[in-house]
Amino acid sequence: MKPLRLPADDREYLLAFLRDLVRIPSPSTKEGDLAARVVTEMKSIGLPKVEVDPIGNVITRIGPGEGPVLMLSAHMDSVRVSGPESWTHDPFSAEVEAGLLYGLGSCDMKGGLAAMVYALKLLKDIDADLKGDIILSCVVQEEDCEGLGTRVLLEESGIRPDWVVIGEPTDLNVSRGQRGRLEMRLVTHGRSAHGASPHLGENAINAAARLVFGLEILTEQLAKDDFLGPGTLAVTEISSRASSRNAIPDRCSLILDRRLTLGENETTALSQVQRVIAREGVEATVAVTEYRASSYTGYECRARKLYPPWVISADHPLVDAAVRAAQMQLKRRPEITRWRFSTEGVYTAGEAGIPSVGLGPGREATAHTADEHVRLADVYAAAEIYAQLALRLLGRA
Repeated sequence: MKPLRLPADDREYLLAFLRDLVRIPSPSTKEGDLAARVVTEMKSIGLPKVEVDPIGNVITRIGPGEGPVLMLSAHMDSVRVSGPESWTHDPFSAEVEAGLLYGLGSCDMKGGLAAMVYALKLLKDIDADLKGDIILSCVVQEEDCEGLGTRVLLEESGIRPDWVVIGEPTDLNVSRGQRGRLEMRLVTHGRSAHGASPHLGENAINAAARLVFGLEILTEQLAKDDFLGPGTLAVTEISSRASSRNAIPDRCSLILDRRLTLGENETTALSQVQRVIAREGVEATVAVTEYRASSYTGYECRARKLYPPWVISADHPLVDAAVRAAQMQLKRRPEITRWRFSTEGVYTAGEAGIPSVGLGPGREATAHTADEHVRLADVYAAAEIYAQLALRLLGRA
């Protein structure tokens, strides 16, 4: 097989498309304008069968309509701007400087999305002879509830891919897994009293403080995996309830972000926290939180915030094909690695058991940061790698 190259004109079109994507705000549940821009681009470059499903995912496919199926997976939403004073580039200007494109979502993961669209154009333009279909799914609400958009797409459409490639940032290396995630709400209960007589009440915040200390000790005892690393636990939100600011709070709520490594699950995570509660002798409850939202199309979404860890074997044929495709295009062997964050793979690999890998432009450490950016040369290379990988998996001999 020979390396593939995006024509110069297509690189210019891809850049213009990516800049438009970055300029369009697309927080979770508000992806409608961006979805419309994706549909327009797909149709303008001649991709067939462009559809929007009930939840608002944008889907297109090329191929003969039979045989094995490769799904390229991207998400359209981004996080919201945090700490705008820390940005030296406008988060929505899509400025290009020294080969880098700056903007919110440029790395996570509008660069990967744009590259996947143009990978399909590259395959269409070379009239690739495929023995199966390539589906590009651009899903919603990944940042708030990873796996939800893909779950709705696959379970309601009946699509069953044989392989999935996730375009989240990997610096063009190949990711073969990630830790899972579990969000819990821990609530301590007290008794209200006047602030002038705190001894007459039971301060729920004080009880929560004891548990925070106990949870900090627990983090040192969590399981570790040689590849995915250790499980982690962090308190990410605290709120309390009282009748006024001069009253003792009778309720304090904590949100716990629990990252699950291999061998850990919901039962493990909940029982560990319950043991801390029992040891501290605090009146408290803990439960998995639930995600509820309406998509931009009005689809009512509901899911428990539980996302399993997953790993695909290092010698799996999909990993080998991805490594060879990247090596062919980059003239270097990519690293085989894993993500620290969570992706749509929690559903495709973690629940549905579909072989999945990650490969995308951008560095993981740049996602969700001020002055988020992506290297344009890597976006172009990603498009070529996706097309090369599709030919390796689906091209006729």
